[in-house]
Amino acid sequence: MDVETFYDGILAAIVVGEGEVAPVGAPIGLLAESQDEIAEAKAATSSSHSAPSAPPPPSPRKIVVTLSQEAYGKDKIDINSVVGRDRSMAEPMRRFGVGYALAMKKQESFIQASLVNLASERGIDLIRIDTEKPLVDQGPFDCVLHKMSGEDWKNQLEEYSVKNPNVLIIDSPDAIERLHNRISMLEVVTELDIQTQTETESFGIPKQIVIYDSVTLLDLNAWGGEGLKFPVIAKPLVADGSAKSHKMSLVFNQDGLNKLKPPIVLQEFVNHGGVIFKVYVVGDYVKCVKRKSLPDVSEEKLRTLEGSLSFSQVSNLTTRERNDDKYYKTMNLEDTEMPPQSFIADIARSLRRATKLHLFNFDVIRDTRIWNRYLIIDINYFPGYAKMPSYETVLTDFFWDVLNKKETDLGNVQVISCEKEARKLVGNNGCEGNDPVSPLSREETENPIQV
Repeated sequence: MDVETFYDGILAAIVVGEGEVAPVGAPIGLLAESQDEIAEAKAATSSSHSAPSAPPPPSPRKIVVTLSQEAYGKDKIDINSVVGRDRSMAEPMRRFGVGYALAMKKQESFIQASLVNLASERGIDLIRIDTEKPLVDQGPFDCVLHKMSGEDWKNQLEEYSVKNPNVLIIDSPDAIERLHNRISMLEVVTELDIQTQTETESFGIPKQIVIYDSVTLLDLNAWGGEGLKFPVIAKPLVADGSAKSHKMSLVFNQDGLNKLKPPIVLQEFVNHGGVIFKVYVVGDYVKCVKRKSLPDVSEEKLRTLEGSLSFSQVSNLTTRERNDDKYYKTMNLEDTEMPPQSFIADIARSLRRATKLHLFNFDVIRDTRIWNRYLIIDINYFPGYAKMPSYETVLTDFFWDVLNKKETDLGNVQVISCEKEARKLVGNNGCEGNDPVSPLSREETENPIQV
């Protein structure tokens, strides 16, 4: 197997040749810090081969490469702490098996060689689960990572968990299922108990209704008192990640409703400067990026538009276009102000507790009518992490954390103390609502966030 050293230097001598076997903790090679030490290292190696019982000559600057769990996972180690270490104390590296059950398209995008190799270097083996065979007959796994649905798969996970109670399941099928309905998906936002460091920002969700039949769809008076007006975004009620669930329309007037097929969700379209903020959550890690979105629709422009405009997702650019410097300059994305870091972190942390999910993202827009008003328009489980910068490192760190922290319990959410003072969610019209939202006290250690 390949062994990576965590030290810098020149490979001066190979102690264990290719194809040979060495006990765990034994030196397999010697590194020199300078050209002057190469001869000394070679002499030491030659001496060890001719007289195996004789110890190598002492060298305070010599670095011994070992397969040591103690050294594993550390970026830098004091050389002086390694020299003279009792090799009898060396232990084999603890390896973990993470079984993944993903649709083929998801596998192709997520299970990249860069992720597999980095995880392997950290002692984590990513193992494909054959969904054509019973899960209980596969493994052993320390963790099951999945994005599958259906009663059969849910029953398989339950059976596997009963027989393997110490195996982590990421994430709970019941928790994931809530995000498969676009109404229950955003209802969780209205249930959040949150306090932010900033007093000026507020958040919420757009006005929306669900339509179950064509008669109600075409009768605007039957929409109730939601106050919806054109333009609206029409979205399928089911959000299960299928191609059909991504087919959406921006509807400009009543004529645009004729092509829609219930059940469907009609969501208020809010002008947001043509920029959407996508927030990726991986355990405690939060990454916010900005992307091109649908352009604003002015009252004047609305009068000239007819029917509807179909699209697959709000940030509907190809990966190449997203990475094109000319595109960013054209859209002035570099000049777009990001939401406050602590504000996004608080929302992400609270959503994680409320949903009991660890791998998800949510889309946020800034209401141009009220500059410090933010609306959460979508939440997705296990999104396209490969689009997130340095996703390999982020996911590997996440696996490492949950697998090494025995006290971590993915099935339970830590209880955070609440204070008496309440903060109100501001309604979509900029006025305070009637229902108070109790704030959560902040954790002593700030979770990492990058914006």
